Amino acid sequence: MMYGYGSSAWGVGGWIIMAILMVVFWATVVTAIALIFRRRVQPRMTPDSRARSHGSALQILSERFARGEIDEAEYRARRATLHDVE
Repeated sequence: MMYGYGSSAWGVGGWIIMAILMVVFWATVVTAIALIFRRRVQPRMTPDSRARSHGSALQILSERFARGEIDEAEYRARRATLHDVE
């Protein structure tokens, strides 16, 4: 038997293919875990969460008005739009 470089039945090409397949395998495992984790962590929109986001929108609008980023007319128009959404 010959031991050493290139003595296996697969040759150098086989080692390259195995290395590529190993990278593909682990990339698939990591992607699957990330997708499972994302689905479990991702918040779902419920009526309660919509109400909270609506409240936070009014809060952000009020903060922008308080900082002077928007004028009173724009504040009232946007506030009326947010109240129409309810």
